[in-house]
Amino acid sequence: MINRRTFSKAVGLGTGAAAVSLAGLQNGASAATAAHQAAGASATAVPTITPGTHTGFRRLKQVKAGVLDIGYAEAGPAHGPVVVLLHGWPYDIHSFVDVTPLLADLGYRVIVPYLRGHGSTSFLSRSTPRTAEQSAVALDIIALMDALKIDKAVLAGFDWGSRTADIIAALRPERVKALVSTSGYLITNRKAQLAPAAPAVEHNWWYQWYFATPRGKQAMEDEVERLALCRYVWELVSPNWDFDDATYNRTAEAFKNPDYAAVVLFNYRWRIGLVEGEPRYDRYEKLLAAQPPIHVPTVTLDAALDPFTAPGGGSAYRDHFTGPYAHRTVENIGHNLPQEDPTAFAQAVVDADHL
Repeated sequence: MINRRTFSKAVGLGTGAAAVSLAGLQNGASAATAAHQAAGASATAVPTITPGTHTGFRRLKQVKAGVLDIGYAEAGPAHGPVVVLLHGWPYDIHSFVDVTPLLADLGYRVIVPYLRGHGSTSFLSRSTPRTAEQSAVALDIIALMDALKIDKAVLAGFDWGSRTADIIAALRPERVKALVSTSGYLITNRKAQLAPAAPAVEHNWWYQWYFATPRGKQAMEDEVERLALCRYVWELVSPNWDFDDATYNRTAEAFKNPDYAAVVLFNYRWRIGLVEGEPRYDRYEKLLAAQPPIHVPTVTLDAALDPFTAPGGGSAYRDHFTGPYAHRTVENIGHNLPQEDPTAFAQAVVDADHL
């Protein structure tokens, strides 16, 4: 989940000669509608939808891409402008179960992939280490776009998904038409991660330290303990979201992936310097450690009830975004913003596309 200490974090990365590279690297709904009009964006208003209206996806597909066989949902016209929606931890594609039909009905081709270690996404080779550097998931998504012959897309996400979208926007801007980044700029600076944060911030990160211990590792590797832990995180970070057992259980199926524990544990241990990543990715991580700016049109979102949301209305990360830009704070919403307020999230996607 999001690290407010530096507004940065890490996510998964695999090994082997990936089929894709980062070649060419460069050194409430009504309120949302009013805000996007004031910002000079598209006047297209997304219809209001009640969260939880949809419970599943019509089409689930698989495609071999890079080091993975990626599972993904798809909706909308095959030749429509593409939106790729990227989930976080501990979540899955169901975070976008209501956002997806809203965008599809507006003519977008919507792609919602399971990130590595989640759901039906699997590694193609048993010999690929289940590592989790932040550049890996960016490579995964670029490989997915290549496999689906998608040259450019609007990228939108939260948590791990925001980080992934930020990385692609920073290093491969020609692949990104526009960006929606919940919680702003999340590219990790590992060196900055080594310094202690304020006690309240460290308290919010209890599970990060838990995962660094043998007890935490044992809990993540035990399926029953893992599912209980992830549900508890949902309750803590989305205090106003009255989700039911069925909603959680649909997503929790994605946590039964045999690589889930390894990917998650590596992710959190890597970002605080307890494990080292694969040397083949060092060049990407060096570029990302420099905190590269993002020039593509961007809408950033903050969820007001997310305990990781820093005060200041996005001011802590504003300077990282140098292109057309808008920011919104979504009131009464917690960490899982797209599932808790799908209308506001979908509106941000449409508005970013028209910045």
